[in-house]
Amino acid sequence: MNLRTQIDEKYKSAFKLKNIDEINTLRLIRNAIKNKDIESRSSKNKNPINDQQILNILQSMVKQRRDSIESFKTASRNDLIEKEKKEIKIINTFLPQQLNEEEIKKIIEKYIKDFNFTSVKQMGLIMNHLKSNYTGVIDMALAGKLAKELLSS
Repeated sequence: MNLRTQIDEKYKSAFKLKNIDEINTLRLIRNAIKNKDIESRSSKNKNPINDQQILNILQSMVKQRRDSIESFKTASRNDLIEKEKKEIKIINTFLPQQLNEEEIKKIIEKYIKDFNFTSVKQMGLIMNHLKSNYTGVIDMALAGKLAKELLSS
Protein backbone atom coordinates (compact mmCIF):
# COMPACT_ATOMS: atom_id res chain seq x y z
CA MET A 1 0.00 0.00 0.00
CA ASN A 2 1.46 3.35 -0.96
CA LEU A 3 1.94 6.20 1.49
CA ARG A 4 -0.92 8.31 0.14
CA THR A 5 -3.35 5.42 0.67
CA GLN A 6 -2.04 4.79 4.19
CA ILE A 7 -2.60 8.44 5.09
CA ASP A 8 -6.13 8.39 3.64
CA GLU A 9 -7.00 5.18 5.51
CA LYS A 10 -5.64 6.58 8.77
CA TYR A 11 -7.68 9.75 8.19
CA LYS A 12 -10.89 7.77 7.68
CA SER A 13 -10.18 5.74 10.80
CA ALA A 14 -9.48 8.85 12.89
CA PHE A 15 -12.68 10.42 11.56
CA LYS A 16 -14.72 7.38 12.62
CA LEU A 17 -13.11 7.44 16.08
CA LYS A 18 -13.59 11.23 16.31
CA ASN A 19 -9.93 11.72 17.26
CA ILE A 20 -9.73 15.48 16.72
CA ASP A 21 -5.93 15.84 17.10
CA GLU A 22 -5.29 13.09 14.59
CA ILE A 23 -7.94 14.37 12.17
CA ASN A 24 -6.45 17.88 12.20
CA THR A 25 -2.88 16.65 11.69
CA LEU A 26 -3.84 14.24 8.93
CA ARG A 27 -5.84 16.99 7.25
CA LEU A 28 -2.69 19.16 7.27
CA ILE A 29 -0.71 16.30 5.72
CA ARG A 30 -3.32 15.67 3.04
CA ASN A 31 -3.49 19.38 2.19
CA ALA A 32 0.31 19.60 1.89
CA ILE A 33 0.28 16.59 -0.47
CA LYS A 34 -2.57 18.07 -2.50
CA ASN A 35 -0.72 21.40 -2.81
CA LYS A 36 2.40 19.60 -4.03
CA ASP A 37 0.27 17.64 -6.54
CA ILE A 38 -1.14 20.89 -7.90
CA GLU A 39 2.33 22.43 -8.04
CA SER A 40 3.73 19.43 -9.92
CA ARG A 41 0.83 19.44 -12.40
CA SER A 42 1.60 23.02 -13.34
CA SER A 43 5.04 21.90 -14.50
CA LYS A 44 5.75 19.43 -17.32
CA ASN A 45 4.96 16.41 -15.13
CA LYS A 46 1.22 15.69 -15.00
CA ASN A 47 1.43 12.79 -12.52
CA PRO A 48 0.66 13.06 -8.80
CA ILE A 49 3.67 13.11 -6.52
CA ASN A 50 5.28 9.80 -5.52
CA ASP A 51 6.03 8.29 -2.11
CA GLN A 52 9.54 9.76 -2.08
CA GLN A 53 8.15 13.26 -2.47
CA ILE A 54 5.53 12.58 0.21
CA LEU A 55 8.34 11.50 2.56
CA ASN A 56 10.07 14.82 1.86
CA ILE A 57 6.86 16.68 2.73
CA LEU A 58 6.48 14.72 5.97
CA GLN A 59 10.08 15.37 6.98
CA SER A 60 9.62 19.04 6.26
CA MET A 61 6.50 19.11 8.41
CA VAL A 62 8.37 17.48 11.31
CA LYS A 63 11.19 19.99 10.94
CA GLN A 64 8.71 22.90 10.98
CA ARG A 65 7.16 21.59 14.17
CA ARG A 66 10.54 21.14 15.85
CA ASP A 67 11.41 24.73 14.95
CA SER A 68 8.07 25.86 16.37
CA ILE A 69 8.73 23.98 19.59
CA GLU A 70 12.00 25.89 20.00
CA SER A 71 10.17 29.18 19.49
CA PHE A 72 7.44 28.20 21.92
CA LYS A 73 10.03 27.26 24.54
CA THR A 74 11.42 30.79 24.53
CA ALA A 75 7.86 32.12 24.86
CA SER A 76 7.02 29.59 27.62
CA ARG A 77 3.99 28.30 25.69
CA ASN A 78 3.78 24.74 27.03
CA ASP A 79 0.28 24.25 25.63
CA LEU A 80 1.52 24.85 22.09
CA ILE A 81 4.63 22.74 22.67
CA GLU A 82 2.42 19.77 23.57
CA LYS A 83 0.26 20.32 20.49
CA GLU A 84 3.35 20.34 18.23
CA LYS A 85 4.73 17.20 19.91
CA LYS A 86 1.44 15.38 19.29
CA GLU A 87 1.56 16.39 15.61
CA ILE A 88 5.16 15.18 15.29
CA LYS A 89 4.17 11.84 16.80
CA ILE A 90 1.32 11.44 14.29
CA ILE A 91 3.48 12.46 11.32
CA ASN A 92 6.26 10.09 12.41
CA THR A 93 3.91 7.12 12.09
CA PHE A 94 4.28 7.48 8.30
CA LEU A 95 8.05 7.97 8.28
CA PRO A 96 10.48 5.05 8.26
CA GLN A 97 12.59 4.43 11.35
CA GLN A 98 15.25 7.13 11.56
CA LEU A 99 18.91 6.14 11.73
CA ASN A 100 20.70 7.19 14.90
CA GLU A 101 23.68 9.55 15.01
CA GLU A 102 26.28 6.76 15.05
CA GLU A 103 24.75 5.04 12.00
CA ILE A 104 24.62 8.33 10.08
CA LYS A 105 28.24 9.04 11.00
CA LYS A 106 29.33 5.63 9.66
CA ILE A 107 27.52 6.21 6.35
CA ILE A 108 29.14 9.63 5.93
CA GLU A 109 32.60 8.34 6.91
CA LYS A 110 32.32 5.53 4.36
CA TYR A 111 31.22 7.92 1.61
CA ILE A 112 34.07 10.34 2.44
CA LYS A 113 36.56 7.46 2.36
CA ASP A 114 35.18 5.91 -0.87
CA PHE A 115 35.39 9.18 -2.79
CA ASN A 116 38.44 10.57 -0.97
CA PHE A 117 36.73 13.82 0.05
CA THR A 118 38.97 16.17 2.01
CA SER A 119 37.34 19.60 1.95
CA VAL A 120 34.22 21.18 3.36
CA LYS A 121 33.67 22.47 -0.19
CA GLN A 122 32.69 18.90 -1.12
CA MET A 123 29.94 18.79 1.49
CA GLY A 124 27.29 19.47 -1.17
CA LEU A 125 28.21 16.23 -2.92
CA ILE A 126 27.81 14.30 0.32
CA MET A 127 24.46 15.90 1.09
CA ASN A 128 23.17 15.20 -2.44
CA HIS A 129 24.19 11.56 -2.06
CA LEU A 130 22.43 11.31 1.30
CA LYS A 131 19.26 12.98 -0.01
CA SER A 132 19.06 10.69 -3.02
CA ASN A 133 19.79 7.46 -1.12
CA TYR A 134 18.54 8.00 2.43
CA THR A 135 15.52 10.30 2.24
CA GLY A 136 13.18 9.62 5.10
CA VAL A 137 15.66 7.69 7.23
CA ILE A 138 18.25 10.37 7.94
CA ASP A 139 17.80 13.70 9.70
CA MET A 140 19.47 15.93 7.11
CA ALA A 141 20.24 18.69 9.62
CA LEU A 142 22.14 16.23 11.78
CA ALA A 143 23.81 14.72 8.71
CA GLY A 144 24.98 18.16 7.60
CA LYS A 145 26.45 18.87 11.01
CA LEU A 146 28.25 15.51 11.10
CA ALA A 147 29.55 15.85 7.54
CA LYS A 148 30.95 19.28 8.33
CA GLU A 149 32.64 17.97 11.46
CA LEU A 150 34.16 15.00 9.62
CA LEU A 151 35.41 17.09 6.71
CA SER A 152 36.84 19.74 9.03
CA SER A 153 38.90 17.27 11.06
